Amino acid sequence: MYSRLKTDEKVALRFVALTFCIAYGVSGVLIALGQFGYRVYGLVDSIQQFAMNIPFAVYILSPAIASYIVLKGSGTVNVQEWVKTVFFVKNKISVYLVIAAGIVLFFGCHMIAAGRVEMILPMYMFFLSLPGNLIIGGLEEAGWMYVLQPRLDKKYGFFSASVLVGVIWIFWHIPLFFIPGTNHCDGVINFWMFNVQVMALSFFRGAVYKIAGKGCVSAYVLFHTMFNSASSLVGSSTMTWAGTVVANAAMILFSIVIVAVLNRRRYNE
Repeated sequence: MYSRLKTDEKVALRFVALTFCIAYGVSGVLIALGQFGYRVYGLVDSIQQFAMNIPFAVYILSPAIASYIVLKGSGTVNVQEWVKTVFFVKNKISVYLVIAAGIVLFFGCHMIAAGRVEMILPMYMFFLSLPGNLIIGGLEEAGWMYVLQPRLDKKYGFFSASVLVGVIWIFWHIPLFFIPGTNHCDGVINFWMFNVQVMALSFFRGAVYKIAGKGCVSAYVLFHTMFNSASSLVGSSTMTWAGTVVANAAMILFSIVIVAVLNRRRYNE
């Protein structure tokens, strides 16, 4: 059966399999070590902290690692081409406007629904946290956007591809809720709210892919980095169920409208 699959489908399957092997393998070790008091964050011993953060970074970067290995193995890219695609910044201004609009829409809906704005960190921390969130978050998209989204979109279309990538993304995140020291495991992030958010952002990912073309990878790397940085500024009391429903429904609707407008425009050309 595997031999009958097309090249794109084989690449997508290899990518998903390798990503989960790396992610679940490393996270399994971290979860086991957690039974002996090891934590990813908050350790007093800086050497122990560093030792824990290396495998955690490997877990977070597993989509990027798998992306390069699989694409290199299939003869699709070399390291220069891979890096150029991931950090390709020459996009249409409309792409960056959509990215900015997505962030404002998401957090704006949460704040309006909560009836308050709780900033737990000063605004300048948004900019200071960008490099860290590029590594721990943004570079995931070197896998999801470089390998998975385009191939699933080509086969199944925008809607189905967004749902499939969203489900895969949810399962990839699950170990975070069991690794001691993460916000997910320590109860700062609600499991079900988070999964709703992941699915909505998967639709937004699909829309960015549609409008950005060749620059889709770097565009969503930028969005993911900025989104995580903005998230670190907002207090947990701002993130309510009402806001979750409104914000994520708005993101899905926004994404569907973007794709519908693009399809209509291309049909009329």
